[in-house]
Amino acid sequence: MLVLALAGCQPDSVRVHEPDAYPERLSAWGLVQLNGGELNLNTKTTVYQLNTGLFSDYALKLRTVYLPGGTQASYDPDNVFNLPVGSIISKTFLYAKDESERILTQASWRSDPADFNTKTHRLMETRLLVRQSHGWDALPYIWNGNDAYLSITGGLEQVPLASGGVLNYLIPSKNQCASCHATDHTSGALQPIGIRARHLNREVSLYGMNQLDYWQQTGLLHGFTPAQREAAPANAVWGEDNADLAHRARSYLDINCGHCHNERGAADTSGLLLDYADHPMGAMGYCKPPIAAGRGSGGFLYSIVPGQADQSILSFRMATTDPGMMMPELGRSLVHDEAVALVHAWIDQLSGECK
Repeated sequence: MLVLALAGCQPDSVRVHEPDAYPERLSAWGLVQLNGGELNLNTKTTVYQLNTGLFSDYALKLRTVYLPGGTQASYDPDNVFNLPVGSIISKTFLYAKDESERILTQASWRSDPADFNTKTHRLMETRLLVRQSHGWDALPYIWNGNDAYLSITGGLEQVPLASGGVLNYLIPSKNQCASCHATDHTSGALQPIGIRARHLNREVSLYGMNQLDYWQQTGLLHGFTPAQREAAPANAVWGEDNADLAHRARSYLDINCGHCHNERGAADTSGLLLDYADHPMGAMGYCKPPIAAGRGSGGFLYSIVPGQADQSILSFRMATTDPGMMMPELGRSLVHDEAVALVHAWIDQLSGECK
């Protein structure tokens, strides 16, 4: 089971290391440690959940945030919350596994894991984002036995699948982390992606209340009051089908594509904007011809052809695993079938005609 650390088994106090002294072992940070098959989190960390999460080959993800004592994050209804120097965001990747140690990729994929035990789940990696005085640093740690070890150059693990075959699981290098987290391509500075109001504004059973309210009540967040929550943006919760189809599709594209496909992102020259903002339909791909997709266009003419998902470049690139054509370019080697079906359904119900 995942447990918040209790007296006698909790990790040491959280330690924030200087950029020239990042430790080899994850346990040296005092954030998380493995004890008897249980993953123990320091009580000074806060588990958080996203409405819809980034897809990474069906991996489950455990997200935590740590803020130094006496400090708070600053609320912003639109942008990434400003976290103080010394803050640490962690994201642990894991899979359920069968009795033969083969991992399970599941159609019931969620953004976050339910209860787990390492006897039934395989830990893959833990990525840290550390807020230093110069900005954010990204650090990938790969699990091996009872600890995870820093690998600046990343890694590739071949993991047997319960469904047959092998998953080529990529752990990004420190530099590759910037391909997603440098959301402003001009500055090149790394930023968190999920620490935004629209990703965090949701009910969380772990808290028994809305997540933004919980952060405010526990002193993690200032500049926010429960009265503001009604006006706060909220992306759709993955797997909850009661939301509007367009809202669910755009929420998925926002978290999975919007970090590059925004007005300042690495893909800004494509002219395709997929972050959740009030863009014209043409900028979102509606009857938009590619600028320089090359073979990534799949031979199709427009990013989105209303009513014809099977003729749309967006659908094609989500549904291929060819490294030269798929989107996103990093972070997956499998197709997220449920997301492809969602985006297809959204495109198929759009009306209009490309001329």
